[in-house]
Amino acid sequence: MNKYWKIILGILLIGLVIMAVFSYRVYNTFFTPNTNFSEGTYQVLIPTGADYNTAFKLIADAVVDRDDLHETAVRKGYINNVKPGRYLIEPGMTNNDIINTVRSRNVPVKVRFNNQERLEDLAGRIARQIEPDSLTLLNSMRDPQFLKEHGFTVDNVLSMYLPNQFEFYWNTSANTFRDRMLSFYKKYWTAERLKKAAAIDMTAEEVITLASIVHKETAKVDERPTVAGVYINRLNNGIKLDADPTVIYAKKKAEQNFDQVIKRVLYKDLELDHPYNTYIYRGVPPGPIVTPDLSAIEAVLNHEKHDYYYFVADIENFGYHKFARNLSQHNANAAAYRRWISAQKVSR
Repeated sequence: MNKYWKIILGILLIGLVIMAVFSYRVYNTFFTPNTNFSEGTYQVLIPTGADYNTAFKLIADAVVDRDDLHETAVRKGYINNVKPGRYLIEPGMTNNDIINTVRSRNVPVKVRFNNQERLEDLAGRIARQIEPDSLTLLNSMRDPQFLKEHGFTVDNVLSMYLPNQFEFYWNTSANTFRDRMLSFYKKYWTAERLKKAAAIDMTAEEVITLASIVHKETAKVDERPTVAGVYINRLNNGIKLDADPTVIYAKKKAEQNFDQVIKRVLYKDLELDHPYNTYIYRGVPPGPIVTPDLSAIEAVLNHEKHDYYYFVADIENFGYHKFARNLSQHNANAAAYRRWISAQKVSR
C-alpha cells in the first residue's frame, strides 16, 4: 500500500512541476513586458483589409520577442479578428496588453486644416492625417452626384470644408470624411446665420467666398469686421471689390502654378481676364480663394457698419490697414504705401 501511494504522490509531484512550468511559460508569454522601447508611444496603423500577417509585422516592430507575441495572438483569436485603425502601444506593455489594444482600442486622430487654396491642397493635407490617399479624397470631394445633390459646384464646394479641429478614426473612408464635413457645415449654418446672410443678399457659399477674401486681406481678427464692411459697402453700391488677393489667385489658377509666391500685385496683373479677378468682374468670385477661418466668416456676417470704401496697408502699424471714405484720401494712403514698398525693393 505504501508503494502504491508513493507512486501516486510521485505522479502528483510530476504533475505539479509540469503545471508550474506551464504556468510560468504562460505567465511569461502573456504577462511579461515585451516592448523594445522605454519612452513615448509606438503608433501602429493597420490598413483597411489587412490580414494577420500584415498586421503582425506592423505590431512586431515594437516588441522584443515576436514568437511570444504570435503565440498570444493565436491563443486570443486575433489572427481571425484583425481590425483596421490606429493603435498606440505603451512602454512596458505585455503581449496580453498589446493584443487587447489592437483588438479594441482604435484611437482617433485630431484632424486639422486651414489656409487651403484648392481642393487638391485640402485633399493632400487630409491624406497626411487619415488613411485614404489624396486622389481618393479628391475624387470623393468632386463627385458630381454629391455636388448636385447638395447644391455645390466644383468651384464653390471648398466652402463646405470649414477649418476647425476634428476627431476622426485614422481608417475613416474618403466618403465618410466628406459626409461628416457636410454635417458640420450644416450645423454651422444655423437659422440665425442664414438670416444674417440673407440680410446682405448672400448665400452661405457667397458669404464664405467673401470671407476668404477678408481672411487673405488681414490676419488681424479684430480688423476683419472693418475690412468686411468695406466689401459689403462696395457690393451694396455696385462697385467692384478690387481685391488684390483675388488677382493673385486668378494668376495662380490661370498659370496652374499655386507654388509661386506673389508679394506684390503689378498693374499688368489687374488686367488679367479671369473670373476670379475682382478688378474685372463684379460681385464675389465663383468660389473661395482659401478656406477661411471661422473668424473671417463671422466678420462678414457681423460686419462693421461704416462709410469706408477703400483701404491699404498701414506702414506705421504693420499688419493693419488705413481706411478711407473717398478716392482722394485713399490715393494719398496708397501713394505712401507704394513709396514704402518700393524702398523695400519688393518687385514681385
